[in-house]
Amino acid sequence: MCGIVGYIGHQDAYPILIKGLRRLEYRGYDSAGVALVSTANELNVYKSRGKVDDLERQTQNKDISGRAGIAHTRWATHGEPNDANAHPHYSQSKQLALIHNGIIENYLILKQQLIQSGYEFRSSTDTEVLVHWIEYIKETNRVDLQHAVQIALREVVGAFAIAVIEKNNPDTIIAARRSSPLVGGVGEGEYFLASDVSPIVEYTDRVVYVNDDEVVVISRQNGLKVFNLNDIAQTPEIKKIEMSLSQLEKGGFPHFMLKEIYEQPQTLENCMHGRINVDANHVVLAGVLDNQKKFLEARRIIIVACGTSWHAALIGEHLIEDLCRIPVEVEYASEFRYRNPVINKDDIVIAISQSGETADTLAAVELAKSQGVFIYGICNVVGSSIPRATDSGSYIHVGPEIGVSSTKAITGQVTLG
Repeated sequence: MCGIVGYIGHQDAYPILIKGLRRLEYRGYDSAGVALVSTANELNVYKSRGKVDDLERQTQNKDISGRAGIAHTRWATHGEPNDANAHPHYSQSKQLALIHNGIIENYLILKQQLIQSGYEFRSSTDTEVLVHWIEYIKETNRVDLQHAVQIALREVVGAFAIAVIEKNNPDTIIAARRSSPLVGGVGEGEYFLASDVSPIVEYTDRVVYVNDDEVVVISRQNGLKVFNLNDIAQTPEIKKIEMSLSQLEKGGFPHFMLKEIYEQPQTLENCMHGRINVDANHVVLAGVLDNQKKFLEARRIIIVACGTSWHAALIGEHLIEDLCRIPVEVEYASEFRYRNPVINKDDIVIAISQSGETADTLAAVELAKSQGVFIYGICNVVGSSIPRATDSGSYIHVGPEIGVSSTKAITGQVTLG
């Protein structure tokens, strides 16, 4: 549930980063931090246990200048929630600073190698291991930061979305992802990074959704460029997001959950809009109609999901079996991905996720794809990873769900199902 924000451009970075962190507070967190390359070309890292307010108090009377920076809200995984374990983390030389969502599974192996090479650690996090590892690769291979990140991540096992900034290269931020969401924003002479679009929608409606094992390079001079880990340039697809700033505000309600409960009549109408033909007494779902033969000939439907989406899948199981007389199995995605499931060519796998970035569900989709089965996605966030990974699908169109407890998303999923 950690949050990432990054900015490089013609404006002061700090206010944009702080506002972005506040947009991400709905995720839940126990510490926050920011790294800035100042106008004096210093790499300043400020971080604090607690809330964004605590971070702002800490930065009072500090140098918060600079037009390039990265910021983070952390939900503790490796190491207790304290100032030392908060992000960003410096490298050994303090030439680099890094923020990270996810878990590095082989961090102990990398850490041992770094200790043998003379590296010292100030925290108990896997993230500090990663920034030291990148610096170690940079120095031993005598390469620039972009190539150091590419080489270093080839040795990393686990999930990550990272952003790295360098003291001696203040005009560039390097970011990358694997199994953890990351989006780039393209503005007018300025560029953004975020773990979802909510921190950047105020500044631009043009975004690039980063794929697994892709490295994003953003700079004032060269704009936004994407490479894979083998340094082969990729063609980023810039998408226009349909989200208004008002959707990210509470609108007079005391909290987002209550707001989203009251939004459900409208969101359900949005979900059904253009899909129900009252006069002809039928439902039109293009993703299903375009693949009608596959659905009609399906021997079995397997639904994979996690959390609230899994409960929606259980309701869908009853509806599909009752109306279509096709056997349905509902699998918790984390269980599905870690066993050896029996999947036949004439099965259909349906993946359900509000965010479209649920790591276990995405991994289940990749497992099903490796078996050559047809996969249908039901998601809310347009352009997210699961819709891009599936063969076809439908969006529920209920708008951003900020409240952690799902309300309008589950009713939209059940309605669409």
